[in-house]
Amino acid sequence: MTSRKSLALKLVTLVTFAALASMAQAASAASAVFDVNRDFYPYYPSLLKWDRSVLEFTPPSVCQGCHEKQYQEWSGSVHQLAFQDPVYQGELNKAVKAVGHEISRQCEGCHTPAGVATGEVKGSGNAGLSEMALAGVSCDICHSVSGVTHWQTPSHEPENGSFILAPGAETKDGPRFVKRGPFKPGEDCGGGFHDCVQSPLHLQADLCASCHQVYHYDAHFPLEATYLEWKHGPYAQRDILCQDCHMVDTSTFMAAADGFTKPQRQQYRHYFNGANYLLSYLAAGAATKAGNQEQAKLLMKQYAMAVDRLKSAAAVEITPVYRKGALSELQVRVKNLRAGHNLPTSLTNVRQMWLEIVATDDAGRTLLSSGQVGADGSLPADARLFNSDGMGDNFHFAVDPWVVTSFSRHDTIPPKGYKDVHYGVPPLKGVRKLNIEAKLRYRQADQKVAEALLKAVPKDIDLEKIYGLKGVPPLPVVDMAVRHVVVPSRQGPR
Repeated sequence: MTSRKSLALKLVTLVTFAALASMAQAASAASAVFDVNRDFYPYYPSLLKWDRSVLEFTPPSVCQGCHEKQYQEWSGSVHQLAFQDPVYQGELNKAVKAVGHEISRQCEGCHTPAGVATGEVKGSGNAGLSEMALAGVSCDICHSVSGVTHWQTPSHEPENGSFILAPGAETKDGPRFVKRGPFKPGEDCGGGFHDCVQSPLHLQADLCASCHQVYHYDAHFPLEATYLEWKHGPYAQRDILCQDCHMVDTSTFMAAADGFTKPQRQQYRHYFNGANYLLSYLAAGAATKAGNQEQAKLLMKQYAMAVDRLKSAAAVEITPVYRKGALSELQVRVKNLRAGHNLPTSLTNVRQMWLEIVATDDAGRTLLSSGQVGADGSLPADARLFNSDGMGDNFHFAVDPWVVTSFSRHDTIPPKGYKDVHYGVPPLKGVRKLNIEAKLRYRQADQKVAEALLKAVPKDIDLEKIYGLKGVPPLPVVDMAVRHVVVPSRQGPR
């Protein structure tokens, strides 16, 4: 009996240990920081979801028939050009070669949601694609969004296209197109072509959050955190949304930013304008080369709006610092006046915003200089940059978004915030005053990074044939803010 009891106890103990081990393994698996439900997200690492019906997506040329004004505003916008952008195509082509299309689909899910949902887009390049796939973020994308899945994402935050597309629905009368918008529809809305539904989501920043929070495909590190920058700042607290600044003209944007004033309904437009003037500039060149002057004019309007926004977003202040009566330092304060997110935002490890400063004496001799762009487009090592440095798993410097899993330096300016920079002043013997000019300058990428991306475009995108580019030109630089002051070399009477 004793041996039987002993054996039974051993068996119970073994079963118990096995059960505990199994539970521990299950707990370990369930406690992963970033769990991914591949069934819930069939296009992973794009977190796009598509409620399919027998109805297909509607190309923008069809929408144009009834919505000419909105179509013209959208045409030439960064939403329209999101997939065709040659800089994006160069990056996408590099990603496909480096990590494969399954991973690069993360990018495509926001740059051409319909192309990913239907499976039409299978990598970089524009050849052979339908109007709908090439149209990027078109009318039917935004107005087919029926919901978001922000809480269900691996990071439990908006990321990588975490929205639901439902362009049509099955009804008792058969399949019907359904389009959603922010306001209560009138009786004749849709003109019999589609049903209209009022959507509270379209009056929230969450609508934009899905694609303006870009996370690393595996580590879920926020490579772009525009939405969270806004959410954690004063604009969110005062109900000034993405739409209130990016779906209006420049003067309305400035009023919204300065006084936290909500635009009137009639002031909203489908411009979707931001800081990406380079894309508008390149596309205008392509339209001109193709002989489409009307489109080139629209694109240059977008270009001018982007430049105007950059020039109204920030300010520079210069304060002399004296020690023992002698000028010792110059404090330059850079203020984020009107951006509802950080300056810069988006891919901050690629964007470049920096200070250029020059101080000369009475005779015009340069006594202090920093931040001048070199002949090859490079910035000097001592340039004061407001951006980020990315690094990979090995904690070494990295630029490509499929490699960057953290930042070694993240130095951007929050909404309504500022950063101070101090420049030491050399001894000023015989100098009565300093003439100082400080510029806050911006370009969308380092010159060498831009050259690498444009050289990596897929073969079907001929830069010379389409854009008239025989080589990569110097990237255009925008002076966001300029300040001139004259300061005495000594404090008080001399």
